[in-house]
Parts: sequence; structure tokens; C-alpha cells
Amino acid sequence: MSTSPSDGRPLDPAAARELFVARLRAELHPGDERPQEVSDARRAYREAVCLLSRFDPQLLRLPGEEAATGGAVLELVDDCTTLGMQDQAGWSLKSDVRDRTLRGLAGPAAARHVLECHLDQLPGEPGPERFALAYLSGHPPETDRLTTDELADALQAVLWLSRVPGTTGLPDLAELQLTLERARLLDPLKRLVRSPFQGRTRELAELRDYVVPPGESTTAGARPGGAPQHPGPVPPLVVHGPGGMGKTTLLAKFVLDTLHDPAGCFPFAYIDFERPTLSIQEPLTLIAEVARQLGIQFPAHRAELDALAHECQEAARSQREGQERVSQLHELATTRAVLGRRSSQQFQSLAAGRETDLIRRLAEVLRRAVAERKDGEHAQDPPFALVVDSFEEAQYRGSPVVGRMVAIYLSFQSIYPRMRLIVSGRAPVEHPAKTVESLDIELGELDPEAAVCLLTSCGVKDPEVARALADRVGGHPLSLKLAARAATLAGAGAERTCELIRSLPERRHQVFRRVDQLLVQGILYDRILSHIGDEGVRRLAHPGLVLRFITPEIIKEVLAEPCGLRVATTDEARALFTALSRLDLVEPARPDAVRYRSDVRAIMLRLPGGDRTAVMREVERRAVEHYAARDGLEARAEEIYHRLRLDENPRSVEERWLPGVERFLVGAQQDMTPRAAGLLTARLGGGTPDQVAAGADQEDWERIAAREVEDLLAQGYAQAAFDRLGRRQPWTPCSPLHALLAEALNRLGRQDEARRATADAIDTAERAGCGERRLELLLLSARLSEEAGDLASAGRALRIAEDVAVGLGQDLEAMGALLARARLTAGADGADLEADRELAERLRQLPDAVLADRPVLVRAVASQIYDLAPGALDHALEVVGLPADDETLDALGAAMRRATGRQPALLGRVMEILDEAAGPSRQPSGGAPTGIAGILRLARDRGTLDTLARRLLAVPDKSGEIVAGVAAAMGVGTGARTAGHAASGPEHGGRPRDEGSGPAGPEDR
Repeated sequence: MSTSPSDGRPLDPAAARELFVARLRAELHPGDERPQEVSDARRAYREAVCLLSRFDPQLLRLPGEEAATGGAVLELVDDCTTLGMQDQAGWSLKSDVRDRTLRGLAGPAAARHVLECHLDQLPGEPGPERFALAYLSGHPPETDRLTTDELADALQAVLWLSRVPGTTGLPDLAELQLTLERARLLDPLKRLVRSPFQGRTRELAELRDYVVPPGESTTAGARPGGAPQHPGPVPPLVVHGPGGMGKTTLLAKFVLDTLHDPAGCFPFAYIDFERPTLSIQEPLTLIAEVARQLGIQFPAHRAELDALAHECQEAARSQREGQERVSQLHELATTRAVLGRRSSQQFQSLAAGRETDLIRRLAEVLRRAVAERKDGEHAQDPPFALVVDSFEEAQYRGSPVVGRMVAIYLSFQSIYPRMRLIVSGRAPVEHPAKTVESLDIELGELDPEAAVCLLTSCGVKDPEVARALADRVGGHPLSLKLAARAATLAGAGAERTCELIRSLPERRHQVFRRVDQLLVQGILYDRILSHIGDEGVRRLAHPGLVLRFITPEIIKEVLAEPCGLRVATTDEARALFTALSRLDLVEPARPDAVRYRSDVRAIMLRLPGGDRTAVMREVERRAVEHYAARDGLEARAEEIYHRLRLDENPRSVEERWLPGVERFLVGAQQDMTPRAAGLLTARLGGGTPDQVAAGADQEDWERIAAREVEDLLAQGYAQAAFDRLGRRQPWTPCSPLHALLAEALNRLGRQDEARRATADAIDTAERAGCGERRLELLLLSARLSEEAGDLASAGRALRIAEDVAVGLGQDLEAMGALLARARLTAGADGADLEADRELAERLRQLPDAVLADRPVLVRAVASQIYDLAPGALDHALEVVGLPADDETLDALGAAMRRATGRQPALLGRVMEILDEAAGPSRQPSGGAPTGIAGILRLARDRGTLDTLARRLLAVPDKSGEIVAGVAAAMGVGTGARTAGHAASGPEHGGRPRDEGSGPAGPEDR
């Protein structure tokens, strides 16, 4: 049966039905032999679309056809994928089919003919098809003039045409790919300076002089006068200033200017922590991004740098597991004082060590890369600028991120001395890790000439008006842009422009400048809002600023009535919502919801509302009622937000707190009074401005200070932690600072004072009924007694703690106290196994659902009692699994190597288990892992690590190394016994090893 529509006639219904049935039969019987030949019609349609990125099969014509027949729908249904939404779906040839078709074309003339026949199918904007046609027509584009999107299209066209036999004159694929990657690297910076850049000549010169001091060269050329490299670390440079001053734009301009100057170009990396792929809490993501960007700038070292970036990402994943372990151990009072603080300090030490090792290796690669470009024997290295933007979140006293960033910076500079770090954020903060004072550039207002130029570039065409506005508004870039917008909306009339200028306050002395800027910005926004054409939307616009999300339902139930609008139906609310959504002051938040731009709200919420204050407060009261009546974490977070905005007592608001609302309240502190912001900061963490700390309730201040002190202690700065504690005393009876004071004293070598402080705090907490704080202090007291050699006192404190936890009905807290007692007796001569047996019994009694909420505690318990409780490890593997960090794999792999080394007969069984866990991806020869470490990582990635560990427990290992290794891997980061120590025989009180260590029988569970 012929299916070719090439005669120009559409298929009649009967023939189409017959063809469809034949295709359906073939799909339903895939085992039948299907002919490999491609029909002429199908080949013709493939050739027609092989150089189209997408097409409409209903409109597709073959060469020579006057009208579309629809035959492409049937011929290409198996060869294509669909693109776009259902109502605008297009088809695209599958990559393997496209590749075969391109290679089967007669040559470039045939390819050009195909494109010219389908010009009506090409999109109006440039795409790969038009670039392919340009190359085939002998008019290749100038690569250096193409935008990033155009370069991507050109690269796609070259990839297609490189497969067409006989095609010549194409650019080098690798060079074009590199050009595209360089363009993508610079795109974020170019977007920032899309508007004309005005002023900042002095600041740009300071940046330039910091990276390249006068008299030095930026290129890898000879060092002037043989001057030596800088003998010591060069401090970072911090660019800071109020929001809206243009810090980010300044940095972008600086980097782009150096790249456009051939004589002054040097390698760089631009890190913006607002990008979702970067985390300010994970410096490894910064190192990975630096490696990626340097790989683009030094393509000869691309493979090495990409491998280093991949290693950073893997290490970051492992660090997340470690950080989660620290967080969980701090959540329970009975694990916080001992396991929690030990694991926290261990985590910070290991993280800093891993990061400095990786950054040193990165610096070594950079040093080798630039050495290959040097011109002379005595040439110096060019500077390397690491530009870090949006660093404010990490800039607070005691921040571990600041400490680790300092270590990264110093390590990099020790290998590559001309490395320079430029940070955009807050003014430099004190941190004990800092060995040198940071340099800084404070961004102030633009000078009058630059202010006028900025107004002109934003649409104020009259120079006199621009000068008058600049005189009133000042040099704040955001204020100037608002003034330009207000002037544009006011129109060209002199009277309206004069009215706008008269409405702005005259500038006063510097001490009032910040107040004036807020007032000016508020007035300008009011002017902009007053030009909204729809009266209903205009009434909603200003009071609606207090809401973080606006939906049709919110308009109807919360916003309309206080604004004097009667909105009776959902349709009326939706109409208002649609009109409001068109304002350029708002942006989409989620489907069917919008929000005001953050810069708009940040300004307007800081201003007194005047006559609108009562309206706005009524809106917030109604918002509280609206969200309080709804379920879900997001609704609860909005209720909390508006209660705090209404200045309700933080203690009563805290009663509405639910675990998980934190992620919906990040950044909300800036909208609050200091007292309300204090509660959010105490709950969410992060930096605390002085005015927030001063205005916070005593309880919230104590929690904020406790977090800072915990961070300092984790980094090993006991004296700084002790100094931080000497404020706002006396503390509340349940304050976390009592335990931290004792901890700091102990680390400073003042052990007797620490024990007295702990005893006093225990008495205070007991009298005040602070059960959780008393538990923490009892565990701390036991640890201090143990360190002093007083095991009897330690044991008494732990038994009291267990009784307190039981009395409070806190089974997991009791388990934590019992675990501490078991470890205490395990370290004593003639260890008593009573605590281990009680611990095993408690683990068996608790429901799996309860255990699953505390995986770190369960792992620590299982690793402690495994040799007394058959099946404890298997049960823990089933309920919570192994940790997923690298240390877990190291412990497990080391035990397997020891066991198979001592008992070679186990090797076959162990390798069989490894092979099954690694899965079929390990069978191909190319690059598959063969060592135990590599296979364990692959098993972790595939999600089969727990199954592997459970199967290892059933291996008849008489030495006990394997089961001890699983136990050690289970207890990584919790102070558990190492595999070598844990692999004890019956003479140490453990059960005989030949009993096996697999799943327990019914009698054991």
C-alpha cells in the first residue's frame, strides 16, 4: 500500500484508517519483525524537517507541493517528539532520526533547498534555521556580534550542518562552543549594566588600584623593576552601602571594563549568592563555581577544572548530611551538650579542612594555567579577581561562613599571591578568624552631574527639570529612578513638573539624609500610584502593600472592604486582580497570585502611612483572621507575619508557631519592628542588626546570642564566646546561655568554675520548672564530671536526667540520657552492660514512626548496642538507613577491606553483594568503578546502600570486622566506636560473632 502524498492529493479517510490500523497493529506486536526500510514518503518528510527545530505537521509541505496534505502526521508520528503547550504544540524530529537524515542528504545544496522550501515554517525571530541558511548561502554571521541566544542558535546550526556530507566553510565547533560559554559567563553582568552607567569614577579607580596597584602589570608580563610579590596576605575589599545604591552594578561595570581593555584583562570569577545553584552556607558551591568559570577562561585545563567542580559538588552533598546530623543532635536536650557540640566542632573542622584543600588545588591549577601564557622567563602572574556578591546573609558576628571564607581566601592567596577578593555586602564585621583588617569602599550618593545624567537616561529629557529633580532628590540611584518615573507619568507640562518638584522636601543636613531619602522615595511612589487609571485598583494599591501575596480571594475577603470597595462576587474580585496584575509594581508569585516587588515594599513599609495607617492596620487584622481559619504551613506563616506586623506580643505569637513555617518567613525581619524582628531572628537564625538586638525581648535576645556563641564555640573561639556572653544579664532561668557559659569556661581551662556554674544553673532551672533546660544542664554536668574523673557523679547526673525525661513523657530524651550512660560505663574499667541492655529494650519498645523522626539518635543507639542486641543494626537500617556522607562510605569500605584481607574466602561473597548493589550500570567497561570505594559511592547514588549493608550483616564473618564496620558507619559523627575498636569478641562481653548479625528472629524483636 502506498502512503505517499507526493501527488498532492490528501489521503482519503479509508486509506488513512487502513494506515493507522497497520501502525497500531505493529505497535501492539513489538516482537514481530518490522521492516527496516524507510518508505520514500517517510524519508521525504524526514528530509523536509531535518533542519527545522520545530514544525506544524498539519502545515508541512513537501518540495513541489502547493498545499499541505497532512501526510506528515502519519508518516512522522514515530519519529518526533512534541514541544510546547497543548494549544500551541509543535513537533520536533528525534535526535537520532535527525542525525541519520542529515547524514543521508545529498549535500549542502540539498540542505539549502530544504530550508528555502520551508521559509513559511521558520519562526519570525532568529533561530538555528536562519543561521543554517546563512552558512549554506555563503553569508556566515560575524560571531563577535552575536548575542548569547544567537550564539546558541548558531552553534545548533553548525552542529546540524557538520553532519551533512560535503558541507564546508563552517566555524570550528569547539571555538564556537567556547565563545557561547564565555558569553553566558558574562550575561549576568551585562544585564546589570544594560541601562547607561553613570558616575562612580572614583570607586571604579579604587577597585582597579586594589586589584592592580599603580606600577604593576595586569598581564603575564615582566614585573616592573623586578618588584617582589606581596610578602603577606592582602586583605579583602568590602563594597558596602544602603540598599539601592548600586553595589552590584558597580561590580559588574568593573569586571566588564577590565575584560574590554586588552591591556588590563585578567582572570576573574563572579559569584552571586542569589543564584539558586549557589548556597552562602556551603562555601564548596563557591569553589565549584570558580572552577567552572576558570575552565571557560582556560580551556586547556577545562577537564581538570570540571572534575574539581564535580568533586566540590559531591563533597557539598556529604557536608549537607553532616550539617543535618549536627542540627538533629542539637534539637534534643540530652544530646545537645555532649554529642551536639562535639559533632558541631568536628563538622566545622572537617568542612574547613576539605574546603581549604580543594581551594589550594584550584589555585595550583590556576597557577599552572597562567604559567603557560607567560611571555618571558621572569614574568609575574596576572591578578585573579574573585568577586562575591550578595554576601550580607553571612556577615554577622561569629558566622561560621565568614570564618571558613577567610580560610579559603588565605589558602588561595598562599598559593596564588595575586588573588584579590572583592565582596559586596554589609560594612565589615568583626570576626576572630580575621587576621587582617578588611579594606572597604562605602557607596554614597552620586555626584550632581552623574545624578542629572541618570535622570536623563531614564527619560527626563529637559535638562532644567533634571537638574531641579536632582537638587531635590539627591544622588540616591533608586530615588533618581523613581523621580524619573514620576516625572514621565506627570507628562511634559511645566505646571505638572513643577508640582512634582514642589512636593519633594528640600534636602537637609547630612544627619537627616537617610530620613529624607525614605521620605522622598515614599512621596515618589505615591505619585506613581496616583497615576493608576483604574479607580478600584488605585484604591487597593497602597493598602495592598502590607500583604505579601494578593489573590482574588484575598481581594474579596481581606482588602476590598477596608479600601472602601464593595466586591460581592468572585468575578468582580478576579477582574480587580487581573487589572492589578498588569501594574509593573507587582510580579507573579505563583499561579493565581501576585506580590509587590521587594524594592517597592521595602521602601513603603518603612514609611508612616499617614491617613492610610488605620486602613492598612485593618487590612492586616483581616489578614490574620483569614489565614488563621485556614490549614497549612504557608497560611500559618502568613498569620504569624501579620500578627508580628501588628506588634502583638512575641510570646503569644510564638504559641502559633509550627515546625516548617520557617522557610515561608525567611527575610521577613526587614518588614518588622525590632521587637518582632527579634522573634524571627531567634527562630530563623542569621545576622542581627544592632537595632534589632537592642529592641528584642530578653528571651529572644538570649536565643540570638546563644546561636552566636554556639557558632563561636564550634569554630574553637572560646574566648570570643565568653566575651559575647557578658551582656544583658541577669538571664532568664530557662536561658540557653547558662549552659553555654559553663561550656566556655570549661574550654578556657576554668573547669571548677564551669562545674559550679552548671550546678547553680541546674538548681535555677529546677525551681523555675524548666524541664528541657534542666536536662541539658544535667548532661553537661555529667560530661564535666567525667572529664574530671568523677564517674560516680557523672553516673548520678545521667540517672537523674533519665528520670526527669521519663517524668516529662519524653521517650527520646530518655533514650539520649541512657545512651550517654551506656557510653560512660563503656569507657570505665569492668564496663557494666546494664545500660546497654536497657538501651536495647527501649529501642525495641518505641514505634518505628517515632524512631524515624530521630534518625541520628537511632543510628547512635544501634551502633552502641549492636553486639548485645541481635537485629538492632538491621532494624536501624530498615527504619532510618545509613548516613549518606563520605565518612560513612569510608568506614564501611575500610571494614570490608580488613575483613576480606583477613579472610580471603569472603571476597567472592562480598563482591557479589557489591555487584548487585551497583547494578547493571557497572557492567559496561567504560569508566565504571571497580574499587570498593567507587562501588559504594555508586550504590549510594542508586539508593541501594542500605540494602547492601543489610546483606553484609548476613555474611559469615567470624572476625566481626564487617558487622563492626556497619556499626561504625551507622554511628559516624556521633562519637560511636570505630570499627577497629568495635570488632571485639566474646571476651569483651559481646555476643559470639558466629551467631551472625543479620535480621533478628521473632524472639529477638
